[in-house]
Amino acid sequence: MQGKRILLGVTGGIAAYKSPDLVRRLRERGAEVQVVMTAAAREFVTPTTFQAVSGRTVRTDLWDPAAEAAMGHIELARWADAVLIAPASADFLARLASGRADDLLATLCLATEAPIAVAPAMNHVMWANQATRANVAQLAARGVLVLGPAAGDQACGEEGLGRMVEPLELAEQLAALLAGGGELAGRRVLITAGPTRERLDPVRFISNRSSGKMGFAVAQAARAAGADVVLVSGPVSLPTPPGVTRIDVESAADMLAAVLKELPGTHVFISTAAVADYRPVRAAQQKIKKANDTLEVSMERTPDVLATVAARPERPFVVGFAAETESVEQNARTKLMKKNLDMIAANEVGDDKAFDSDENQLIVLARGARYELGRAGKLALARGLVSLIARELAARADRSLRGTALA
Repeated sequence: MQGKRILLGVTGGIAAYKSPDLVRRLRERGAEVQVVMTAAAREFVTPTTFQAVSGRTVRTDLWDPAAEAAMGHIELARWADAVLIAPASADFLARLASGRADDLLATLCLATEAPIAVAPAMNHVMWANQATRANVAQLAARGVLVLGPAAGDQACGEEGLGRMVEPLELAEQLAALLAGGGELAGRRVLITAGPTRERLDPVRFISNRSSGKMGFAVAQAARAAGADVVLVSGPVSLPTPPGVTRIDVESAADMLAAVLKELPGTHVFISTAAVADYRPVRAAQQKIKKANDTLEVSMERTPDVLATVAARPERPFVVGFAAETESVEQNARTKLMKKNLDMIAANEVGDDKAFDSDENQLIVLARGARYELGRAGKLALARGLVSLIARELAARADRSLRGTALA
């Protein structure tokens, strides 16, 4: 990030108290930082604080006669190599999504051609509100990078998803964005996520408790690492990570068909999806009526998406997931060998474990290697997993080069 010019927008929210530390983290990496504050932000932190840590006069007003005499908002928009809004309040996300230009920061975002990243911070109910989700999805579709939010305790005394990502992590993510590369730069990564549904009749299906959160986090982390990412997802209610191509499917057969279609040219295949193991032999054409005290359903195996990909003669680096209720590592190691995988990530599941949670922990097994990723947010774990995959790919390439040299 040496010599890069970062325009840091600060909006109104208690998380604004972290933003001076973010300025420091960015400057530690060699960046120049120009802070632009909204009126609401000045209710939480003073411009003097940011001037002290950035070494530059803070801009606050679109109608500043001195600055705007030379069209200062256009000058700043052209000056920036990247724009980071941290914290990004629900109000600012709404204004940005609607294309408003009613203050200096919003106007800069419209006038700049630099990449824009936002770090949302708000109460967890506000984050979950459909209006906020729609605004975020619209911004992501336009190429705005959405960093977070994280889960945890909130200033209101409640707990949930809505905390601003910590300054150190934001600085690292922005550095990766500006580097234009990453650990998986030039790689194509195909990921499956979420549950599948196997039809019982026109109104009922057999499924499982997978939320898809881990798979979507892996997709976001792989994209941030520079990969071209395709995400094949079962039915979930999650926004598509920025820059990721998403394909929605329903059944195991649908997922296999989509994966095989997207497989050519893929370098890494990561199967996080909780694919149903069985499906009804025949789905009823009409709703099954409650006529008897018991109902017998004949079941058959579904196609094994992971094993099918791993068995192909010319296949990518294959990573599986093992969700176990007991003997987690032993069962994962058996799956690694039986399905001829390159790597497997294992975690314990059950009531209050992994499903629908924003946190997890993983044991990662590769051929001749074992790693542990301790309890953390799923995005943090996803980044750790992506780094391990990149490490194994590099080691494989190194072994291949040494083998060629010896030959």
